[in-house]
Amino acid sequence: MPYALAHARYQLLELVRTPVAVFGSAFFPAVAMLFFVVPAVGDDAVGATYATAAMVTFAVLSANVFQYGVGVAEDRAQPWDPYLRTLPVGPAPRFAGRVLAGLTLTYLSLLPVVLIAALLTEARTSVAGFALAAVAVALVSVPFTLMGLAIGYALPSKAAIVVAQLVFFPLAVGGGLLTAPGQAPAFIEAIAPFLPTRGAVELMWSAVGDFRPEPLSMIMLGVWVVGLASLAGWAYRRDEGRRFS
Repeated sequence: MPYALAHARYQLLELVRTPVAVFGSAFFPAVAMLFFVVPAVGDDAVGATYATAAMVTFAVLSANVFQYGVGVAEDRAQPWDPYLRTLPVGPAPRFAGRVLAGLTLTYLSLLPVVLIAALLTEARTSVAGFALAAVAVALVSVPFTLMGLAIGYALPSKAAIVVAQLVFFPLAVGGGLLTAPGQAPAFIEAIAPFLPTRGAVELMWSAVGDFRPEPLSMIMLGVWVVGLASLAGWAYRRDEGRRFS
């Protein structure tokens, strides 16, 4: 655990030196709140609550896909990365430290969304609902963390940026993050349960309101976690083999 914390501290210091990374993760969800949620459903307590949960999921997706996808790819290009791989502690503390730093960035990126919801909308939830939502954030980060790691270890930095951008918006729109429950166009409602973003947002909706997740969405979320974990592991092993072959 001390080694994981040391790696997390290193990652966070890197973020502090480039605060635009934190700003970028928080920017799009906050802008979406201001331009879409506040004027459209700001006066509707139920609608604003569900929309805020969706924007939280949007922020989790953004923070993790870009933080890990682009961040890992950039780190691999630095001389420091091959050195770290020679240390006798193995890769586990590095992974754990990166995850801890990523979760910290995720929670920081959520602050503007939560503040906008509290100050400019009628979104409301109980103390228990807020606590459940905070736990749900960590849970729904898992598939997007794995997705980012798979991108970061499989691709060079320039390609990773492009791929992260290409998967980000289709997952957000296709998962129904920009619409209320049951109000997306028919074709989105048809494909949404098969995307990880849908299962993630349904967990967030169930945390803050009276919403029951669909079994298909939960099953597919589990399938995505297993598949992305396998892909991330394969990408890491391939990168490891290339470096030491």
